[in-house]
Parts: sequence; structure tokens; C-alpha cells
Amino acid sequence: MSLRTIGRFILEMVIYVVLAFILAQGIKTFLVEPYLIPSGSMIPTIELRDRVLANKLSFWLGAQPHYGDIVIIDDPTGEYPQLIKRVIGLGGDTLDLIDGKVYRNDVPLDEPYTYGKETYPIGRVQFPLEVPKGSIFVMGDNRTNSADGRVFGTTPLDSVNGRGFWTYWPLDRFGALR
Repeated sequence: MSLRTIGRFILEMVIYVVLAFILAQGIKTFLVEPYLIPSGSMIPTIELRDRVLANKLSFWLGAQPHYGDIVIIDDPTGEYPQLIKRVIGLGGDTLDLIDGKVYRNDVPLDEPYTYGKETYPIGRVQFPLEVPKGSIFVMGDNRTNSADGRVFGTTPLDSVNGRGFWTYWPLDRFGALR
């Protein structure tokens, strides 16, 4: 091989690595991003240190969160960069906590993902609470151990970064999030 051929080969490899990096960053920024779960607030749906994938594209295209969605939000407390929680209320809803149950617009929620754990106020947020338009209200599934909307209030839609849809690690928990 000539020096010129080796130089061309090295240049091509550098270009491939740079292009792969740009492509990976584009996918992570706009399509799908992996997240490491930093707390036990979503147990048993998502365990501490699970790794999940979040769909970011739908929010870039203007989709709105729905009841029951598991979303990635900016952490308003600053303890973590982001949190993963379940959407309980949408803009215009009135939420209340009565006798350990969550009520949305005067109807008690059926929440099988809490496995019977009761829900009580834990922060300064006062109930009943009306969720402002352009915001959502989120809670962790592990209601007795979750710093969620009961602590920090409502979450503006522009703080929602993605919708969790798949656990990919550990392998024994591989599958769709519900």
C-alpha cells in the first residue's frame, strides 16, 4: 500500500466516524433517547436503574400527552436532570386526593399500576388542584415513595421531553411500558 492509499483510508474512516456520531446525536435529539431510571418512584412499573427508551419525535411533531402516558420531564426540583412519571391530569382537569384515592373531575381513577398503594398529599401543593391549560400533572406509580406533582405542582408542556415506551435493560424486564 502506498502512503497515499493509507492516507485516503484514514480520511475515510474519520469521515465515517464523524457521520456516525452526527447520526447518533440526531437520533438521540429528535427521535428516541435512552434513559437510566435514577429513582424508585415508578416501582414496580419501572425499577430503579432500569433503562428505558423514550419517543421524542411525537412531541417534536406536536403530539400532546394523554392520560396514563409515562413521560420524561425536566426535574423542577433540580435533584436530577429529568424525571419519569405517569400523566394523571391534563390542562383543564381538576384533581383531588380523597381518602387515599385520586379523583379527576370528581371521578375516582382506576390505577392498577399502583398495586393498591394509597395516594395522599406529601408537599405544599393544595388539593383540589386545577391543572392550567398548557400543563400536565404527573405522579409516580410508587405513590408512597415519589416526589411528583404533589411536591412540585403542575408541569408545563414544554418541559415534557418524551414518552417512555420500552424497557431495554435489564433483559428480564425487556418489553413495552404500560
